[in-house]
Amino acid sequence: MYLVDMSFTDMAKITPELTDKHKSYLEQEYKSNKLMFGGRKVPRTGGILISQHASEHELKQVLNSDPFVKSGAVTYSITEFIPVMASQDYENVLTK
Repeated sequence: MYLVDMSFTDMAKITPELTDKHKSYLEQEYKSNKLMFGGRKVPRTGGILISQHASEHELKQVLNSDPFVKSGAVTYSITEFIPVMASQDYENVLTK
């Protein structure tokens, strides 16, 4: 699994239109179940995604095509992790 930490680099570029394009783009990854969770940071300095893409390379391809990243409004860092504990509702994501 991967944790993606997205950080805004140019708030002037974060328009409602670009935000809609970003959400529409990522929607396909949610439908494929490769992205599990995503949301805004508080305060709103970027966002966080939780991914179960097959590889970091595959995830980077998705991220680099994201309208936020392509516009130069966002940068990201990726941290790979192996979930070993979870609440009962999320036990299915644990590595066995």
